[in-house]
Amino acid sequence: MLSAERGARANTLDAYARDLEDARAHVNGALGTAQAETIEAYVASLAQRGLSPATARRRISALKQFFRFLLQENVRGDDPTSRLDAPKRARQLPKTLLVEEIERLIEAAESPRDKALIELLYGAGLRVSELVSLPLRAAPRPGQDHMIIEGKGGKERLVALGRPALAALDAHLAARVGALPKNEAQREKSQRWLFPSSSAADGKLTRRRVGQILEAAAVKAGIDPTRVSPHVLRHAFATHLVEGGADLRTVQTLLGHADIATTQIYTHVAGERLRTLVETAHPLSRKRKGT
Repeated sequence: MLSAERGARANTLDAYARDLEDARAHVNGALGTAQAETIEAYVASLAQRGLSPATARRRISALKQFFRFLLQENVRGDDPTSRLDAPKRARQLPKTLLVEEIERLIEAAESPRDKALIELLYGAGLRVSELVSLPLRAAPRPGQDHMIIEGKGGKERLVALGRPALAALDAHLAARVGALPKNEAQREKSQRWLFPSSSAADGKLTRRRVGQILEAAAVKAGIDPTRVSPHVLRHAFATHLVEGGADLRTVQTLLGHADIATTQIYTHVAGERLRTLVETAHPLSRKRKGT
């Protein structure tokens, strides 16, 4: 159902499978027949095991969707998760990097490929899963300043590219052919991807390898590598857009968020900018500062 009806990707399906398997191991039997008391005891054990509220929320969500599906399919006549409440979501501001740190990170890239992938993670706000899954045909044609990518749930969106990202992509494409695997079978698998791999089974760069590339660039740039990740670059993209005056609806579209509520975590940036504008531009604020 998740795959066919909701278009969930392999990573999402794997996450649901792991969460449900954890619950099944606790139930020590068929999860689909577990009673409310058993499920509630499992949920109580999540905190006792020291799991974070975010992990507990995800596992409770997986259980709720699983039993809701069984109820809708008439596999069972009740929902044992109906009394469950997920742990409250703590407001966490996204981790980000300064513009100057981003520039150092890009300069520290060791190859045209590495520079291009950093430019796309930051300059276009791509998810790392979107980045590594880019087919070669997604590369912008001469004169184009955008790409069409496939995001979560198989939804396509237009991604605008600035001049630095376009230049980095051009340099990567020029060097890409020479970096393709020599092995014919591996070369055939790799040549269809914008960021090919000579060792991955499916021929494309892995998310783990992207993380290693960013770590190496961070060390070379003199940045704590624990502060750098694909998701941090995506947050930096959104944060710097809002700081520059972009409205949240635009940022939502560029990030590919289905719900504006997901984008609203950046309202703290917008709020700080508005306060600064009032303090510097409002006539009464200027008068008070001058007195």
